[in-house]
Amino acid sequence: MPGDDDPDRKGQGGQGPGGFDLSQLGSMLSQLGQMMSSAAQSGGGSPGAVNYDLARQLALQQVPASHPASSVDLAHVRDAVALAEIWLDGATALPAGATTVTAWNARQWIEATMPAWQQLCTPIAERVSAAWIEGLPEEARTQAGPLLAMMGSMGGMAFGSQLGQGLAQLAGEVMTSTDVGLPLGPAGTAALLPRAIAEFSSGLSVPEDQVRLYLAAREAAHHRLYAGVPWLRERILTLIRTYAGAITVDFSAVEQLASSIDPSNPASIEAALGQGMFEPTITPGQQQTLAGLETLLALVEGWVDAVVAAAVGDRLPGASALQETLRRRRATGGPAEQTFATLIGLELRPRRLRAAADLWRDLEASRGVDGRDALWSHPDLLPSSEDLDDPAAFVARDKQFSELLAGLEDLPTTDEPDPSPEGTTDAPDRTADHPDDGPSDRTPGDGTTPPRPV
Repeated sequence: MPGDDDPDRKGQGGQGPGGFDLSQLGSMLSQLGQMMSSAAQSGGGSPGAVNYDLARQLALQQVPASHPASSVDLAHVRDAVALAEIWLDGATALPAGATTVTAWNARQWIEATMPAWQQLCTPIAERVSAAWIEGLPEEARTQAGPLLAMMGSMGGMAFGSQLGQGLAQLAGEVMTSTDVGLPLGPAGTAALLPRAIAEFSSGLSVPEDQVRLYLAAREAAHHRLYAGVPWLRERILTLIRTYAGAITVDFSAVEQLASSIDPSNPASIEAALGQGMFEPTITPGQQQTLAGLETLLALVEGWVDAVVAAAVGDRLPGASALQETLRRRRATGGPAEQTFATLIGLELRPRRLRAAADLWRDLEASRGVDGRDALWSHPDLLPSSEDLDDPAAFVARDKQFSELLAGLEDLPTTDEPDPSPEGTTDAPDRTADHPDDGPSDRTPGDGTTPPRPV
């Protein structure tokens, strides 16, 4: 029996650098290989940090087949959006942003939103995959060699499988293309899901046509904001990339993989992901980025909430009840929201919607509709996370600043020089002597007094 110092013990259960059990590496790779074969049989074979082909196929497999929206449903959706746009014209300075209006079923939602999910998930998945490799002890990396590429592919499949499950759950919950507050659908395409709206309406005391119209107003308002504020979409993606760039993974979680996965059950790695086994540690810098992202999403949702409430007004008797129902729905979340929070470490639903909505309403009362929407012209003008803690204070400061600017604009200005002091009375005569020269610009030291700066 070999001793503790036997070199053959390495790779046979010995402890490598950092306490990593090298014998587990081969077992882990073997288990990952089995799952790879299983995933390949499902049709997922594309490379990358996330296997999106696998995610798409798994999501579609878990969503019941259904016919596309009927022509009647499509007509109802288009009529609702058209009426909502008319109402929104009086509630916001931002013009209509939707150029196409359509109706989807759950499967069509998955197909149409996959490009957006790639933009959202790829930065984080790529960084997590790289962190796994960086966390390996040097000796383990040397021994693994080309097998590291296989580990990367396996990670892509694991992420793809988890994403597919999450998309399938989310497809059963969403009612519009912007239901989670993010621009998931194609640019300029307003879409409602009639079957989901009908199921949602069945549990309410509000008629389905009113629910559809209210949701159409929210959908149209989201598109107005993202189309009218060109920097907004990229800002959200930049915050996600910044958050992802600082991800590090404690490799002790990978060491646990070999002992926690059942080789005969490839789905066990998916369960490990679902339990947060590979969930990275959030640094203070990431916390700050995450707070900025949550605040921005809250401001988006709060603006939509306030604008839709103003646009709908008393036109829909059930509007107030619908507003409160949707607020509670977003606040409580569901399995899908928890899935993406575990997988990518981000809370997609803003937590401070009420404060943001109150802030936008107060700003409309203080600034007017045009002045309120003008704050979206640059991200530095928007309220901060601290401002959401005390919306009234932000509105008061903003009002004081606006009054100060108005006071400066009201200061008297002179287009002509002040009366010339004694000894320079000949200035008007010089102009009179040369009428073709017109009035001349005078600077300090030429015998005149310049206008007072404002």
